[in-house]
Amino acid sequence: MSYDFHSISIEVVEDNLPMLELAKSLLLTFGVGNVITARDGEEGFRKFCESNPDIVLVDWMMKPMDGISLTRLIRTHVSSPNQYVPVILMTGFSQKRRVIQARDSGVTEFLVKPFNARDLYRRIYQIIERPRQFVRSEDFFGPDRRRTRRDDYQGPFRREGDFMNPETARFRLEERRQAQTKAEEILTNAGLKKGDKFDESLLSYGPDDIDMV
Repeated sequence: MSYDFHSISIEVVEDNLPMLELAKSLLLTFGVGNVITARDGEEGFRKFCESNPDIVLVDWMMKPMDGISLTRLIRTHVSSPNQYVPVILMTGFSQKRRVIQARDSGVTEFLVKPFNARDLYRRIYQIIERPRQFVRSEDFFGPDRRRTRRDDYQGPFRREGDFMNPETARFRLEERRQAQTKAEEILTNAGLKKGDKFDESLLSYGPDDIDMV
């Protein structure tokens, strides 16, 4: 199932510049209308409060504030504009105790590095097609581990083709083509090809090689 993401915004919080730029390019390739970027949890929370994105994609290991701490702020801080926002956590940790730690902080989806574009799209797809209900207790507030399938979803993640005038469609297509070219350039510079999984260790070129828009 293909979705039309042009009306939504996604915030990417990642301290590694190549990973940040590649994630942004992939999201634009998917058709996401607005991608907000931040380099650590503190900046990420500030921009989250300013922009109120529809999804947050965040790396675990960052300084001075990591992705787990950012997720807790999003879920519990009085300044949070949306405590229910889906949070996708990117991490190289896959051990059970790490998954439990992430779940207990209020993370919605867990994206293990290295990953590829298909893996990222699947996490967004899961958020739309099988959303998690939220639960609140004395020591936890966040998504339930159980999922529900929503066949009549009417939120911002509409199915592609639901609506778009020809001029907008042409503009969105060109934007996606440019983003795809940028993503392919980043992968090529790292010696990777389309479909390869990637993480920071594979995208290790310097900041001068990155053109942040």
